Amino acid sequence: MEKIPTAHEDLIHDVQLDYYGKRLATCSSDRTVKVYDVMEGGERKQVADLKGHDGPVWQVAWAHPKFGTLLASCSYDRQIFVWKEHTPGQWGQVYQCREHEGSVNSIAWCPVEHGLCLACASSDGRVSVLTRQADDSWTVKRFNAHQIGCNAVSWAPAFPAGAVLSAASPTGAALQPMRLVTGGCDNLVKIWRYAEDRDDWVEESSPGQGDTPWGG
Repeated sequence: MEKIPTAHEDLIHDVQLDYYGKRLATCSSDRTVKVYDVMEGGERKQVADLKGHDGPVWQVAWAHPKFGTLLASCSYDRQIFVWKEHTPGQWGQVYQCREHEGSVNSIAWCPVEHGLCLACASSDGRVSVLTRQADDSWTVKRFNAHQIGCNAVSWAPAFPAGAVLSAASPTGAALQPMRLVTGGCDNLVKIWRYAEDRDDWVEESSPGQGDTPWGG
């Protein structure tokens, strides 16, 4: 069993490898996010110590490398940060979201085919979707998801199950509408769909109501 020592001073809540499996991000109750190079031969080297959160950091999430080296983090301090490596070893915040009134418990980037969108679930019961625009500005769309807190969020695949594998190319399959699933303190799991005609997120169904779950 291989152990990876870290410089964290408190509980580690999440660890995530990047798309290529060569970078490791960790986050902790010590309010920091740390990034390590994962080198061949087992060597680990810390390359970033990201500070800015004012409370325990619950989760980290890497964006698809198509958009550069971007890492998101969420915290008990009600904030979401998006970090970027501008040059090797030089990181900075490119976006801060302070829209929530409770701990932000879970974050997830959407499938790359839908662009650069980050879904965030909070103890205030709301989900926010942060979207980077062509001019590098960010927009935020929020909706009420659960009455007594939202703990988890995840995206549906951009294509139907098996479509990419059976098509001659990914573009041969129809892109599906953006869909999310959330889990809350109300013991409910809900499925949401982005309705373009309303420019809003609408509840599609809950498991057990006849909807077909998505999977790999």
